[in-house]
Parts: sequence; structure tokens; C-alpha cells
Amino acid sequence: MGTYDTAKIRNLGIVAHGGAGKTSLAEAILYTTGMIDRLGRVDDGTSTMDFEPEEIKRKISITSALDHCSWKEHSLHIVDTPGYGNFIADTRACLRALDGAVIILSAISGVKAQTEEIWGWANEFEIPRIAFVNKLDRERANFLRAIDDMERSLGARGVAVQMPLGIEDSFQGVIDLVRMKALRYAKEQSGAFTEEEIPADCLDEARRLREMMVETVAEAYDALTEKYLESGELTEEEILDGLRVGTMRSTFTPVLCGSATRNIGAAQLLDAICAYLPSPLDRTRAVGINPRSGEVIERSSDEAEPFSALVFKTTSDPYTGKITIFRIYSGILNSDSTIYNSSKESQERIGQIFQLEGKKQKPVKQAVAGDIVAVSKLKETVTGDTLCDEAKPIIYEPAKQLIPVISYAIEPKTKADEDKIHNALHRMIEEEPTLESHRDSQTKEMIISGMGQVHLEVIVEKLKRKFGVEVLLKTPKVPYLETIRGSAKVQGKYKKQSGGRGQFGDCWIEMSPAGRGEGYVFEDKIVGGVIPRQYIPAVDKGIHDASLEGYLAGYPVVDFKVALVYGSFHTVDSSEMAFKVAGSLAFKKAMELCKPILLEPIVNMKVTVPDENMGDVIGDLNSRRGKVVGVEPKANSQIIRAVVPMSEVLAYSNDLKSMTSDRGLFSTEFSHYEEVPSHMAQKVIAEAAAEKSAKG
Repeated sequence: MGTYDTAKIRNLGIVAHGGAGKTSLAEAILYTTGMIDRLGRVDDGTSTMDFEPEEIKRKISITSALDHCSWKEHSLHIVDTPGYGNFIADTRACLRALDGAVIILSAISGVKAQTEEIWGWANEFEIPRIAFVNKLDRERANFLRAIDDMERSLGARGVAVQMPLGIEDSFQGVIDLVRMKALRYAKEQSGAFTEEEIPADCLDEARRLREMMVETVAEAYDALTEKYLESGELTEEEILDGLRVGTMRSTFTPVLCGSATRNIGAAQLLDAICAYLPSPLDRTRAVGINPRSGEVIERSSDEAEPFSALVFKTTSDPYTGKITIFRIYSGILNSDSTIYNSSKESQERIGQIFQLEGKKQKPVKQAVAGDIVAVSKLKETVTGDTLCDEAKPIIYEPAKQLIPVISYAIEPKTKADEDKIHNALHRMIEEEPTLESHRDSQTKEMIISGMGQVHLEVIVEKLKRKFGVEVLLKTPKVPYLETIRGSAKVQGKYKKQSGGRGQFGDCWIEMSPAGRGEGYVFEDKIVGGVIPRQYIPAVDKGIHDASLEGYLAGYPVVDFKVALVYGSFHTVDSSEMAFKVAGSLAFKKAMELCKPILLEPIVNMKVTVPDENMGDVIGDLNSRRGKVVGVEPKANSQIIRAVVPMSEVLAYSNDLKSMTSDRGLFSTEFSHYEEVPSHMAQKVIAEAAAEKSAKG
């Protein structure tokens, strides 16, 4: 570290939807730069970046992996990100800390919903991008169709700086449209290529695409536009300069091409990364808040500035323990030093600094502005925290976390698992910030929430592998409530006289509905001392406790008012316990007469689906007793907003995936409670009775 000038550093993510070839491209880059000596394969479980057992098993990227390499005097920090909906929250957190991105376009399937979402995040963080059309050696591959799809789906202006040399089975290399040369690759995946003249059968198309490229690049800045209008041509140096400026300003997106698995095009992509994507110095100054004064402050990517960094990822290693990964925005960090966590207002001791190389760690003595590094065993620090110089504190805003979309109840398999589950979940949440865990006070279940069923299945596997905790996943109980629609006046009387001191409590109550959301309201209307003051709270407590156990199906009763209007007592036998029981008896008797009903939770849903799936999804939501309240058009997709009973969408993640070929996205949030239809209520009540009977 410190070997490279900050101007020569490139921090980039490789992004796209799942299956586009991100990990394979990262593998080709590492092989081409000499970081690895053999080309691994995702399908064989031998790739450098997909090293977690859960990734090797499923043949997909589950968590972002980091590596670094050198290319033509540049230092590249590469983040291979997940693309499947269950795991792309990690991609968002990483993008917050990066300066550039390579977006992969599949020459077969084009752009999918996850690519659209990631592209939106790149816009949010103002990250310049270049595109790489992959899989040009596959059947049905089409280079120009991929660019058209990018422009149509992402609203991006693509400019081809290369075109394929051949296609499908005859794909042999790329044609450089800047230099107008053909680069023919060797067949043995070595990445070796020879430069030659463009074949005659490709020349017309190459000239057409080059002319389009030059016209687009000429718009990068005014001086270049004037030069092009005057002469009708640009030099190679002017084209390269225009490509860099246009990319930095996100005026357009340069498009390259190749085949990651055959290691075709990686060398030219590396050239483009160094030429077009920004260094930390090219980015705007990092903006944060002074935690002591609240004022907005800035830091530049300068070693002379006070040290500051943002933690964007946390992992746990069986041998090293907790590993904290962060991007340094300013200053210098040395091994064996003390830094300040401004988010937690605590000091942290830094031991050894590492560069990550897939699952390996390379020790370094020093890291500088622009570097991405890791340290282990920090006590307080978690993802999203800012590390800095205590004398010059700053807090950077982390990426906003995505909201979990699916919840399951978990049940420890053994008593030993139960004892370890809380600590294990705490450690997992440090690693997976989109994972949430809580105990439902109503159903008494431990609930975990995540980004999809596969996400939670992976969490269960990691709990067992990393922490030795085995749990079962179950569909969570729906937190129904009960309430009343009618009113009643009843007596609750508890009298027990069987030798010795007896028990006597007598109360009359009036029970009626309260407004939605008011809960339980108790009113003392006792006059004349018919019930002594010390026993009135006991009546209240008896009613409250009984309401928690429900009447119809064992769910808490809410939104009702009780007025204590009359009663009697015995000077010897009355007690707080007797009046508590009397209150409970009065409540149960009143519930019989007050027309009790079940309430179910209703959620607001936002579902984003491709245009062609909108009808199917709306029909499905209607079949789930949902009400569509609005539809908003989006590029090639529709955003459907609906209100739906929670019980109908507990497993919606899998159903939407099936309906949309994994191109749909959705989120839910609690809205309100509504009455359960009578036929549904009878089913819920019967199930509750059966469960109670089974428990004995």
C-alpha cells in the first residue's frame, strides 16, 4: 500500500443480475493480471470469488467478494457482487463505497429487473459505468440487441467502442472501433490474442459503428464538439479523452464485449477500466457531518487529510473472527494503531491491516486514501460505521438498508441450540444487515426476516456451519387480534367458601367497542364505596390479563372500553385476588354477548413486474383478497400498489418469482387491521381450537 499514487487507484464493482457472468469475468480479470495461475469455473466450484460453501453448493454469488490486481501501473480493487434478488442488498452497500462499475449485459437474456435496480443505485451514488456484453460465444447471442435492451430498460445511452469478431460458435475475438483493429484470441482460454486487420466481411459494420461512436463521443464537451463539426473526424487521443469525460459525467456508457468463460476481452476491459473509470481523485469530495457541531464537512482523497473511512461490509471467519471491510476516503492508516469510531463514540485498536484476495488475506503495513482494506476483531464497529481521526471527527452516511420482504419463525432443534441462538443471530446480523430478528410478543415465536426464502435458508446453513446452531424454519403464525362490535352489561362474581377464610369479589361492568387503535380503555365509575378503592385496580388487572388470552381463538382482544359501574364486597373474605378473578369472569361473560370478531393484519405491497406479467400478478393479488390501489408505469415494467391480508402473502416471494421468471420485486409494510371474513374466521378459530387440544 502506498506503492500506487491515488490517481492510479480504481475501485470498481462488477454488477448485473444473477447468471450474467460477474464471477466468471472477475476470474478472467484476475487470471489476465497474473493474480491467479489457473482459470477457475463457477460450475466446478473452483472460482476465486465464490468460495463460501453455500455459494459452491448453489453455483451463485451469495455475498460480495473482494480482490485486487495490478494492470499497467494501476491498482484495481475489484468487488464481485451478488445479482440475485435474495442477496443484492449486499451489492447496494458495496456500491456506496465504490468509484466505478462494470455492468454486465448478457448477450442472450439482456437486462433483468435486478440489473434495473442496481443501475438505479449506481445513479443514486453517481457512479460512472462501462458495460461489457458477455456470452457472445453462446447460442442466440446478439451484441446490438443487448445494447438496445440497455438503452430501453435502463434509459442509458450506450456507445459501442468494440464489436464482436464473429458470433456464437464462430466468436473469435473483438474489433477495436477506436483503433480499427481486429483482436483474434487463442482458443485455449489463455487470454492471448493477435492484432490484425479487420476482415472484409466485418469492415462495413465496423465503419458504421465507429461513425456512430465518434458522433456520440464528440458530445462529451464543447471543444470536442466544435472540433468534430469543423473537421468531421477526431483523432484517437481525442476519442479516448472524450470517452473518459463522457463516462465520468455519465453522458453515455462505453460498451465492450467478450466471453468471460473463454477469457476473451478481459485485457481490453482492463484497459478501459484504467482509461475511462475515475480514480478517487476524480470523484467529488466525500461529504459528512461533524458529530460535535453538526456542520457539513468535506474530505478529499489526500494522504495529508485527517484519516476517515466508511465500513461497508462485515464478515466472520472461523479462524480470524469478525472481519471489518472499509473504504478509506482520506488520510493514512497504519497497522498497530488506534482509531476512533465516530458512529459509536468509541476507540478501536487496529492490529494487522489486510488486503482481501477472495478468501485469502494479504497483510499490509499501511493503507492510503482510496484503498479498500480489512481488519479483524474490532469490538464495537459494524457495517455503516465511520472510522476516523478522533481529533478531526466525521460521520459519513451509509447506504440505506433494504427492507426485508419475508419472515419465518425459527425453532432451535435442541436445548443447546436454544442457549446459543441469540449470540449466533447477533453475529449473523453483523454480517447480514438486512437480516432482522425479534421475538413476537403475541405469538411468542422467534421471527427472522430477510430478502427471500433462499436468503433465510442460507442463513440457517450459516448458523450451523459457523456457529454450530441448528434451527428449523417454519411459516410464522399470523398475529390476529380479536375485538367486539356490540355492548353488554354483566356481573362477574367470584365466591369461594369451603372452610377457613373464603374469597369474595363482585363487580358489574359495561363493555362496549372503542375506536380502532385505542386498545383497552378502563373507566372507574364506582360511587358510594360499593367496591373499596384498593380493589378497583385488581378488577382492571383481571380484565386486562383475560383480554390477552382472547375469547374466540386465543388472540388478544383490543379496542374495547370497560366501565366498572357497581359491585359488592365482604369485609373479611374480599381480596385483590378475588376481585381480579371477578374481573376476569365478567370479561369472559361480556365477550359472549358483545359480538366478538377476528381482526387480521393488512399490509401495503409494492410489486414491480415486467409489462408482460402485470395481468397475471394483478389477478393473483385479487385471488389473495388484495385490493389494487394504483399502477405506475416504469421503463418496461409496472409498479403495482395493493393492500393485501398478511396471511395471503407469507410465501409470496416464491410465488412472484415463479410468475415473473425471477424478474419481479416486491416490498411490504404493515398498514392496519381489518375484520376477517366470517368463513375465514371460522377456519382460523377451528385451527386454534385444534392446536389447543393437541397441546392438552
